[in-house]
Amino acid sequence: MRSATATIKRCSWVSAADPLMLQYHDREWGVPVHDDRKHFEFLVLEAAQAGLSWAIVLKKREGYRRAFDGFDPEKVARYSVRRIEKLALNPEIIRNRMKIEAAVRNARTFLKIQEEFGSFDSYCWRFVDGQPKLNRWKIMRQIPATSVQSDAFSNDLKRRGFSFVGSTIVYAHMQAVGMVNDHLVDCFRYPEIQQRSGSIGGLDPLLQHGRDVQKNAKRVFS
Repeated sequence: MRSATATIKRCSWVSAADPLMLQYHDREWGVPVHDDRKHFEFLVLEAAQAGLSWAIVLKKREGYRRAFDGFDPEKVARYSVRRIEKLALNPEIIRNRMKIEAAVRNARTFLKIQEEFGSFDSYCWRFVDGQPKLNRWKIMRQIPATSVQSDAFSNDLKRRGFSFVGSTIVYAHMQAVGMVNDHLVDCFRYPEIQQRSGSIGGLDPLLQHGRDVQKNAKRVFS
Protein backbone atom coordinates (compact mmCIF):
# COMPACT_ATOMS: atom_id res chain seq x y z
CA MET A 1 0.00 0.00 0.00
CA ARG A 2 1.30 3.45 -0.91
CA SER A 3 1.75 5.95 1.90
CA ALA A 4 -0.27 9.17 2.11
CA THR A 5 2.95 11.11 1.52
CA ALA A 6 3.52 9.31 -1.77
CA THR A 7 -0.04 9.87 -3.02
CA ILE A 8 -0.25 13.61 -2.31
CA LYS A 9 0.10 15.61 -5.53
CA ARG A 10 3.22 17.77 -5.50
CA CYS A 11 5.37 19.73 -7.91
CA SER A 12 7.14 17.23 -10.13
CA TRP A 13 10.64 18.34 -9.04
CA VAL A 14 10.05 16.88 -5.58
CA SER A 15 11.03 13.30 -4.80
CA ALA A 16 9.10 11.61 -2.01
CA ALA A 17 12.24 9.54 -1.43
CA ASP A 18 14.19 12.65 -0.33
CA PRO A 19 12.87 13.67 3.11
CA LEU A 20 14.78 16.98 3.21
CA MET A 21 13.48 18.05 -0.19
CA LEU A 22 10.00 16.85 0.73
CA GLN A 23 9.97 18.88 3.93
CA TYR A 24 11.38 21.93 2.17
CA HIS A 25 8.70 21.79 -0.52
CA ASP A 26 5.83 21.06 1.86
CA ARG A 27 6.70 23.58 4.57
CA GLU A 28 8.93 26.34 3.21
CA TRP A 29 9.10 26.83 -0.54
CA GLY A 30 6.89 29.69 -1.63
CA VAL A 31 5.78 30.76 1.85
CA PRO A 32 6.10 34.57 2.11
CA VAL A 33 9.13 35.51 4.19
CA HIS A 34 9.38 38.79 6.10
CA ASP A 35 12.30 37.98 8.39
CA ASP A 36 15.66 39.47 7.45
CA ARG A 37 17.74 36.64 8.84
CA LYS A 38 15.73 34.15 6.79
CA HIS A 39 16.29 36.30 3.69
CA PHE A 40 20.03 36.27 4.37
CA GLU A 41 20.00 32.52 4.93
CA PHE A 42 18.45 31.91 1.54
CA LEU A 43 20.83 34.34 -0.16
CA VAL A 44 23.83 32.45 1.29
CA LEU A 45 22.42 29.03 0.39
CA GLU A 46 21.30 30.03 -3.10
CA ALA A 47 24.74 31.45 -3.89
CA ALA A 48 26.29 28.24 -2.58
CA GLN A 49 24.06 26.27 -4.94
CA ALA A 50 25.49 27.89 -8.08
CA GLY A 51 26.55 25.03 -10.36
CA LEU A 52 25.24 22.42 -7.93
CA SER A 53 21.89 20.89 -6.98
CA TRP A 54 19.58 22.23 -4.29
CA ALA A 55 19.52 18.74 -2.75
CA ILE A 56 23.25 19.03 -1.99
CA VAL A 57 22.73 22.42 -0.35
CA LEU A 58 19.84 21.18 1.79
CA LYS A 59 22.01 18.35 3.11
CA LYS A 60 24.59 20.93 4.22
CA ARG A 61 22.08 23.49 5.48
CA GLU A 62 22.60 22.79 9.18
CA GLY A 63 26.35 22.78 8.63
CA TYR A 64 26.00 26.24 7.11
CA ARG A 65 23.86 27.34 10.05
CA ARG A 66 26.62 26.33 12.47
CA ALA A 67 29.45 27.69 10.32
CA PHE A 68 27.77 31.05 9.62
CA ASP A 69 26.60 31.90 13.15
CA GLY A 70 22.96 31.08 12.53
CA PHE A 71 23.01 33.24 9.37
CA ASP A 72 23.40 36.40 11.43
CA PRO A 73 24.50 39.01 8.85
CA GLU A 74 26.03 41.28 11.49
CA LYS A 75 28.37 38.49 12.64
CA VAL A 76 29.13 37.25 9.13
CA ALA A 77 29.99 40.80 8.01
CA ARG A 78 32.81 40.85 10.59
CA TYR A 79 34.50 37.66 9.42
CA SER A 80 38.24 38.05 8.94
CA VAL A 81 40.47 36.54 6.28
CA ARG A 82 41.54 33.95 8.85
CA ARG A 83 37.90 33.01 9.50
CA ILE A 84 37.29 32.68 5.76
CA GLU A 85 40.32 30.40 5.45
CA LYS A 86 38.95 28.24 8.25
CA LEU A 87 35.54 28.04 6.55
CA ALA A 88 37.22 26.98 3.31
CA LEU A 89 38.40 23.86 5.16
CA ASN A 90 35.04 23.09 6.79
CA PRO A 91 33.59 19.83 5.36
CA GLU A 92 30.12 20.75 6.64
CA ILE A 93 29.73 23.40 3.94
CA ILE A 94 30.57 23.75 0.25
CA ARG A 95 34.27 24.59 0.36
CA ASN A 96 34.37 27.10 -2.44
CA ARG A 97 36.41 30.09 -1.32
CA MET A 98 34.82 32.46 -3.84
CA LYS A 99 31.34 31.63 -2.54
CA ILE A 100 32.45 31.99 1.08
CA GLU A 101 34.09 35.35 0.40
CA ALA A 102 30.94 36.44 -1.45
CA ALA A 103 28.80 35.54 1.57
CA VAL A 104 30.92 37.81 3.76
CA ARG A 105 30.89 40.71 1.28
CA ASN A 106 27.17 40.26 0.74
CA ALA A 107 26.58 40.38 4.49
CA ARG A 108 28.25 43.80 4.61
CA THR A 109 26.11 45.08 1.76
CA PHE A 110 23.04 43.47 3.34
CA LEU A 111 23.62 45.63 6.44
CA LYS A 112 23.88 48.75 4.31
CA ILE A 113 20.51 47.94 2.72
CA GLN A 114 19.00 47.43 6.17
CA GLU A 115 20.33 50.82 7.21
CA GLU A 116 18.93 52.50 4.09
CA PHE A 117 15.49 50.85 4.02
CA GLY A 118 14.96 49.83 7.62
CA SER A 119 15.10 46.14 6.67
CA PHE A 120 16.15 43.97 3.76
CA ASP A 121 12.55 42.78 3.62
CA SER A 122 11.39 46.34 3.00
CA TYR A 123 13.88 46.62 0.17
CA CYS A 124 13.24 43.35 -1.66
CA TRP A 125 9.43 43.20 -1.62
CA ARG A 126 9.20 46.44 -3.56
CA PHE A 127 10.27 44.51 -6.66
CA VAL A 128 6.87 42.77 -6.67
CA ASP A 129 4.86 45.78 -5.48
CA GLY A 130 4.63 44.44 -1.95
CA GLN A 131 2.70 41.24 -2.59
CA PRO A 132 3.36 37.83 -4.17
CA LYS A 133 3.05 37.29 -7.88
CA LEU A 134 0.64 34.42 -8.43
CA ASN A 135 1.49 32.24 -11.41
CA ARG A 136 -0.57 29.39 -12.87
CA TRP A 137 1.89 26.86 -14.28
CA LYS A 138 0.58 23.43 -15.24
CA ILE A 139 3.89 21.77 -16.13
CA MET A 140 7.50 22.32 -15.07
CA ARG A 141 8.76 23.53 -18.42
CA GLN A 142 6.43 26.53 -18.21
CA ILE A 143 8.24 27.87 -15.15
CA PRO A 144 10.81 30.50 -16.18
CA ALA A 145 14.37 30.70 -14.91
CA THR A 146 14.16 34.49 -14.66
CA SER A 147 11.62 37.28 -14.88
CA VAL A 148 11.50 41.02 -15.47
CA GLN A 149 11.32 41.43 -11.71
CA SER A 150 14.30 39.17 -11.00
CA ASP A 151 16.30 41.03 -13.64
CA ALA A 152 15.61 44.35 -11.89
CA PHE A 153 16.26 42.88 -8.43
CA SER A 154 19.50 41.23 -9.59
CA ASN A 155 20.79 44.35 -11.31
CA ASP A 156 20.12 46.47 -8.23
CA LEU A 157 21.85 43.98 -5.93
CA LYS A 158 24.89 43.94 -8.22
CA ARG A 159 24.94 47.72 -8.35
CA ARG A 160 25.05 47.77 -4.56
CA GLY A 161 27.97 45.33 -4.44
CA PHE A 162 26.41 41.88 -4.11
CA SER A 163 27.92 38.94 -5.99
CA PHE A 164 26.53 35.53 -6.93
CA VAL A 165 23.19 37.23 -7.52
CA GLY A 166 22.53 36.67 -11.21
CA SER A 167 18.92 36.83 -12.30
CA THR A 168 18.52 33.03 -12.14
CA ILE A 169 19.75 32.90 -8.54
CA VAL A 170 17.59 35.88 -7.61
CA TYR A 171 14.53 34.30 -9.21
CA ALA A 172 15.19 31.18 -7.12
CA HIS A 173 15.27 33.46 -4.07
CA MET A 174 11.97 35.03 -5.06
CA GLN A 175 10.44 31.56 -5.39
CA ALA A 176 11.82 30.44 -2.04
CA VAL A 177 10.64 33.47 -0.06
CA GLY A 178 7.20 33.61 -1.64
CA MET A 179 7.64 36.69 -3.80
CA VAL A 180 6.27 34.47 -6.57
CA ASN A 181 4.09 31.35 -6.22
CA ASP A 182 5.55 28.87 -8.68
CA HIS A 183 3.95 25.73 -7.30
CA LEU A 184 2.19 23.91 -10.11
CA VAL A 185 -1.56 24.47 -10.03
CA ASP A 186 -2.28 20.81 -9.23
CA CYS A 187 0.21 20.74 -6.34
CA PHE A 188 -1.47 20.57 -2.94
CA ARG A 189 0.60 23.55 -1.81
CA TYR A 190 -0.63 25.85 -4.57
CA PRO A 191 -4.00 26.75 -2.97
CA GLU A 192 -2.43 26.80 0.50
CA ILE A 193 0.17 29.35 -0.57
CA GLN A 194 -2.46 31.25 -2.53
CA GLN A 195 -4.64 31.47 0.58
CA ARG A 196 -1.71 32.47 2.75
CA SER A 197 -0.67 35.13 0.27
CA GLY A 198 -4.09 36.72 0.38
CA SER A 199 -5.07 35.99 -3.22
CA ILE A 200 -8.33 34.53 -1.92
CA GLY A 201 -10.48 36.89 0.08
CA GLY A 202 -8.03 39.74 0.50
CA LEU A 203 -4.46 40.40 1.53
CA ASP A 204 -2.78 38.39 4.28
CA PRO A 205 -2.05 40.78 7.19
CA LEU A 206 1.56 39.58 7.10
CA LEU A 207 1.89 41.13 3.67
CA GLN A 208 0.39 44.50 4.58
CA HIS A 209 3.89 45.42 5.67
CA GLY A 210 5.09 44.68 2.16
CA ARG A 211 2.47 46.97 0.69
CA ASP A 212 3.43 49.80 3.02
CA VAL A 213 7.08 49.21 2.17
CA GLN A 214 6.38 49.45 -1.52
CA LYS A 215 4.65 52.80 -1.07
CA ASN A 216 7.57 54.10 0.97
CA ALA A 217 10.06 52.79 -1.58
CA LYS A 218 8.28 54.68 -4.35
CA ARG A 219 8.69 57.87 -2.36
CA VAL A 220 12.38 57.13 -1.78
CA PHE A 221 13.08 56.47 -5.46
CA SER A 222 10.90 59.24 -6.88
